Amino acid sequence: MSAARLHECQVWGAGPRVHVTTGYANSRKSAGEDVRTHRARLGSTDLTSFLTSDGREILATSLARTVLDCARTLPFEQAAVIGDHALRKGADLPTLRRLLDEGPEKRGSRRARLLLDSLDGRSESAGETRTRLLLHSLGRRNFTPQVEILTSVGLFRADFADPGSKIIIEFDGAGKYTDYRSTDEVLLAERRRETALIEEGWLVLRLVWTHLDRPAELNRRIQAMAERSRRRSA
Repeated sequence: MSAARLHECQVWGAGPRVHVTTGYANSRKSAGEDVRTHRARLGSTDLTSFLTSDGREILATSLARTVLDCARTLPFEQAAVIGDHALRKGADLPTLRRLLDEGPEKRGSRRARLLLDSLDGRSESAGETRTRLLLHSLGRRNFTPQVEILTSVGLFRADFADPGSKIIIEFDGAGKYTDYRSTDEVLLAERRRETALIEEGWLVLRLVWTHLDRPAELNRRIQAMAERSRRRSA
């Protein structure tokens, strides 16, 4: 996970502990209380280096090896957030699968394969990754990430959309409204887009972080919206 931060991958649900991978066993006394060591076989292609602001070189696992190590050891959602972002940064799923199959590390390989099968570089934030995984766990695989919809005010890209039921699901993280423009400006533009979508017959369900911790409630909300959509089209 520490290497994921060095690669500037988005990390969710992680604490401050530093994770270090070594090719040898060391005692707990040789590392600080905030350091967790992992023993694994590392080849030269598994490593890369970073320069610190003061010119020091830090060795870390490569982006691909970092994804695989996280897939083996982290909780599923945490590893998926890192893996999705790694795909957006250029990691390649076929290469990741080949490295997993050919690599000497076999511990955790099954959970790593399951993780790789779940990754999708179209998710643009930790919230979108968690939303996608939650929708899949609820059996709602009809929602496609990053669907482009033409409206009267231009092209809108939905976080998730189901064209069949005309339902859009948007994850509203704080950065969505503060990263590039003033909050008031972004909210006004968002309201205009949503109005245009409603005029085109779409229903919009907005989620925040707390909704992702209440899957049964979210499932009921999606079901109620699907029933509204059916009544409108009847």
